[in-house]
Amino acid sequence: MLRRIWRTTPGLIAITALGFALATAAIGAVAYEITHEALEEQLDHRIAAETSGLLAEAEGGGLPALATAIGRRDAARSTASPEYLLVDNRGTKLAGSVSATVPGKPGFEEFFHYRLASGAGRIGQSLTTVVPGGMLVVAADRADLDQIDHTMGLLFAGALTMIALAGASMALLLGWTIRRRLNRIDTTAQAIIAGDLARRIPRDGSDSEFDRLSATLNRMLDRIETLMDNLRQVSSDIAHDLRTPLTRLHASLDSIAEAADPEERLAQIERARVQMDDILAIFSALLRIAEIEGMSDRLPKERFDLSALIDQMVETYRPDFDDDGRSLHLVAPAGMEVVGDRRLISQALTNLLDNCLRHTPPGTAVTVSIRDGGGLVRITVADDGPGVPVAERPSLFDRFARAELARSTAGHGLGLSMVQAIAQAHGGDARILDDLRGFAVEIGIRTATH
Repeated sequence: MLRRIWRTTPGLIAITALGFALATAAIGAVAYEITHEALEEQLDHRIAAETSGLLAEAEGGGLPALATAIGRRDAARSTASPEYLLVDNRGTKLAGSVSATVPGKPGFEEFFHYRLASGAGRIGQSLTTVVPGGMLVVAADRADLDQIDHTMGLLFAGALTMIALAGASMALLLGWTIRRRLNRIDTTAQAIIAGDLARRIPRDGSDSEFDRLSATLNRMLDRIETLMDNLRQVSSDIAHDLRTPLTRLHASLDSIAEAADPEERLAQIERARVQMDDILAIFSALLRIAEIEGMSDRLPKERFDLSALIDQMVETYRPDFDDDGRSLHLVAPAGMEVVGDRRLISQALTNLLDNCLRHTPPGTAVTVSIRDGGGLVRITVADDGPGVPVAERPSLFDRFARAELARSTAGHGLGLSMVQAIAQAHGGDARILDDLRGFAVEIGIRTATH
């Protein structure tokens, strides 16, 4: 039972409140004891001062002078006056207005029992002093001290009760508040378990711990929803766009089974192998895009010189462009640095340059440029070829999307999808520029300073 209490919010709050109450009680007990001892010392000091004054007044006169001094003080006594008792060595009372058994040894006694002349019993704090021929007892009534102790006890008990009630009230309020906020999270989690992936935890805008937790969980849910959408998209793409190549492969296999000529059969087997390689390439590209879209938080945080990388790639591709009658140019300042996966960014640039080689006619000029885009390094690959109709451009980043003019060339329509996935995984974006002649794709990569 106690272990379960430690694991519940109300239990932890109740234990905390109990700890505060016990600490308050301990502080109150210490304060009470210190105050009580201070009052007793003050009473002892008063009794000692009274005894010293009385002995000084009767100095040299013996017991008769001391009895006379006690008589004078009894005659002028007030409610605050101490009590006196003077006895000789035989225990006979010589002076004083009280009756009591004289303590057997000199010094202070905390609880001295005596009776007044009226017969009323009292308890006092006393000092017994040996005098020539007898003993002198000076006592002060403890009633005032006991009354102060009683009052302090009531005050501390009242304060402890108020603190306990306040602590219990705050514990209930805090427990209710925490449970209410946790219930919001629980309700949202239950709805998501039931299939409502668009559900999010409400926020109150207070920037409190719960509000920040809600924001973090909402970001996590956004990420999960994005990954689920990607999974559904990949599944849909595979189901829709692989149907045709699989159908062709199935037909090829049927032809192989029916072919009687060995040479024809070998030729059809080779065509089937090419079709299978094509299908495997599509699968590989789809899975790679999905992998890139899901790894933005796990990309290598390598800082490198993007200008140098692009310069190297342009030099590598320039002979291919020259052989086909095209030209490749670079407009890039030196020293542009980014943070990310060097291999993936190289892959994005490779896809864009391959598209230029595949889809532009001889004589086309291709320009690769870099510029600072305010937190992102903007890379543009532009050509002055025939371009793509404006109506077809919005869908070019979709999987398997191909422009009408590009359907006669090799490819699966996944290159720009991969480019976009790589850019977004690096905190950037990818877009088609409409204000340039020909066709231009621009991608943004997070700079090294952001």
